[in-house]
Amino acid sequence: MLKTIALALLAGLTLSQATTAVAKASDPYTPQPYVTLKHPAWSKDAVLYQINTRQFTPEGTFRAAEKQLPRLKALGVDILWLMPVHPIGVEHRKGTPGSPYSVRDYYGVNPEFGTLADLKSFVAAAHRLGMHVILDWVANHTAWDNPIHAAHPDWYEHDWKGANRPTPWWDWSDIIDLDYSKPGLRRYMTDAMAYWVQTAGVDGFRCDVAGYVPLDFWETARSRLDRIKPVFMLAEFDQRDVHRKAFDASYAWKWNNAMADIAAGKADVGALFGYYSETESAWPAEAMRMVYTENHDQNAWDGTEFERFGKALPDAIALSFVGEGIPLIYNGQEAGNPKRLKFFERDPIEWRDHPNADLFKRLIAFRKAHPALWNAPWGAAMTPVVNSAPSKVLSFVREKNGDKVFALFNLSGETQTVSFTDGPSNGTYSDFADGSTVTVTRSTSVRLAPWSYRILSGAPR
Repeated sequence: MLKTIALALLAGLTLSQATTAVAKASDPYTPQPYVTLKHPAWSKDAVLYQINTRQFTPEGTFRAAEKQLPRLKALGVDILWLMPVHPIGVEHRKGTPGSPYSVRDYYGVNPEFGTLADLKSFVAAAHRLGMHVILDWVANHTAWDNPIHAAHPDWYEHDWKGANRPTPWWDWSDIIDLDYSKPGLRRYMTDAMAYWVQTAGVDGFRCDVAGYVPLDFWETARSRLDRIKPVFMLAEFDQRDVHRKAFDASYAWKWNNAMADIAAGKADVGALFGYYSETESAWPAEAMRMVYTENHDQNAWDGTEFERFGKALPDAIALSFVGEGIPLIYNGQEAGNPKRLKFFERDPIEWRDHPNADLFKRLIAFRKAHPALWNAPWGAAMTPVVNSAPSKVLSFVREKNGDKVFALFNLSGETQTVSFTDGPSNGTYSDFADGSTVTVTRSTSVRLAPWSYRILSGAPR
């Protein structure tokens, strides 16, 4: 057996992978770990913050964004996601400055935002403050006038007439799709990703329409990047297999849609039961699922968080921080941004004081102070607490290593008074709202105003 492990090590496997491979070969019925990647240690309690550089500041530049880093540090966010930083295609461009997802040069920096030196300065400043930076990476398609189109026309897909084509079925006329059956394209794209980690010091990538690109490409790229330094990878996709060897986190679209349906009166709490049941039963425990109430796509095309969630918005925000998942804040949410930001034009955020800033700051601090709420696999799973109004009130406990959080959400427009019949709810807690002491037993009833929540923390009993 030792000889077999030694041979596996010579083949490039880690000791853990080699031992697992030998164990599986000797007993194929012994369960083996599904997830083989390792999350960077700095992601354990991380909160994501998305920066739309064009709209983030009046100047719309990296240098102007860098000046906002101390404010973001004070807010409590950890991983800064920069929307695509590359030059934008001119041919078939949409809008005046165009879509940042129409990439003309994977090795270049969009002069609208600044220079490579400006970007490196932004990343270095974030690092000095203990934050990390990931770049939005567009691997599925390029601008029509990207140089690789002329140099390697065989790297692109073609329609039934033999012409280059945008992604089918979508109105993405400013881009053309790449063909990942070509080894040369795979090497080029992986080399380009490695360049930004090595040259600009970025800490990973958010990968646009990741499910449209073959998974084995992402797995190979992740392995290459991790050999440079530990990276964080976020997939714009909602599928469990991306977590095995490629991505730390993926989109929880179903969570977002369930919350929006509840807010609109199209569904009740049962919609969330379906989401959490699938997460618990079918997804690997190590998978981080990004939960959010707004991002660039949703804001631009579906409506602001105020339009989608209405009176349920505070509940949705709070649940995204105390339920399972890695939370995302889209720039401007802390200012209660009330408008849909234009996608193809300049439309700077109108910054203002707003209660959301204090809410986010308090929720982030609370989350970091309670290990039970940390990201998978460090945090605890949600344990349902059965209450007397299960279609109206969501209640659960997250408990781990002496830390316990009991949360209740009234996701209805009527006052609810609930008691609890099952689940680890008993205990003495501190109320997130005001720090008061609350004791919960089987005889306790809790009154919740319409569209309200209670978050209680304490030690397990």
